[in-house]
Amino acid sequence: MGLLKGTFTFSKYRVEGEPPAKFLDFVDGKLKTFSFRGMPAGSDETAMGWTSMEDPLDVLFERGGYIEGDYVIFTLRVDRRTVPSSLVKVKTAEAEKEFLARHKQERIFREQKKEIRETVRQELLGRALPVPSFYDVCWCISGKWLLFGALAEKLSDDFEKLFERCFGLKIHPWTFVDESSGAGSPEEPGKAAALRREFLTWLWFRSGERDGMIRLPGGEISARFARRLVLESGEGDYTDTVVCNGMNSGLREGKAALREGKKVREARIFLGCDNNECEFTFKADRFSYQSFKFPPPPEQDRSGADRAGHILDRIYLLEKAVETMENLFSEFSTARKSGRWKSEIIPKMLKWIEKDRS
Repeated sequence: MGLLKGTFTFSKYRVEGEPPAKFLDFVDGKLKTFSFRGMPAGSDETAMGWTSMEDPLDVLFERGGYIEGDYVIFTLRVDRRTVPSSLVKVKTAEAEKEFLARHKQERIFREQKKEIRETVRQELLGRALPVPSFYDVCWCISGKWLLFGALAEKLSDDFEKLFERCFGLKIHPWTFVDESSGAGSPEEPGKAAALRREFLTWLWFRSGERDGMIRLPGGEISARFARRLVLESGEGDYTDTVVCNGMNSGLREGKAALREGKKVREARIFLGCDNNECEFTFKADRFSYQSFKFPPPPEQDRSGADRAGHILDRIYLLEKAVETMENLFSEFSTARKSGRWKSEIIPKMLKWIEKDRS
């Protein structure tokens, strides 16, 4: 439950369309209609639905508490039945042996094998207990965005479909594009990912200037790269990846990878703004955030008595960090389209890359 305590892994989405009149009644009805209803024995491998963030058993939202200020906060519960492939393999072999003995056959045909394996899998699934997982959702009504507490592509697709079916509103991953290059359009996903890796590589360079202090239109922030850095080049079978771990991972090994033409795909970043420092792993390809670590609350707030204030404080910190990363991307995009990019910034970056060469 990353919005309430601990770290939070999430992606940001745009919400299309206008919410209906009597919004509170609308949300209340939809959350209850599409709440988690369990998984009957012998049913599909996956069941999903909404639950209360504070009490995963409260599927009727009887305690309320899902509206805090301008935010709707709730949880997606996903139950999965799974059977280890090794168990399916062993039980299928046993079933095939019994089949041959019963039918007095010397071999099993392909279609028979397929049917036996599926029968075995379904029997095992019927006896398996579903395993629940929980993913928080924070929906900002006026800002028309939401945060979803997962990164897996299949799960994100299922969430998008469920949200649209429930609320009648489409959502799309919050991405940034360079309009001058066309990168970011549905037809050019590769260009978009390359651009975002270029942004993260540029941010690493900027974090090495002025002890990590970066001046933005809204004031100065600090950015430091530490502990983990992933650099990559190529695509598909030709992908070449370098992973650097440790407090000094930036540095020599990572720059050697830059000299080979790699770009930063993800990095652990310490971001300071408004006298708060948070820490997260930023994944450039989808502009997503993993293991977002909140700064410790003030001493007087650690009792947790003020539930609403605690949640709103954490949402504010998330919002501020995401906004800062978006502002940094805007700064990068502006610099990239300026005349200074090739004449001044690229030469500085090349000099910075060469600085720690052995």
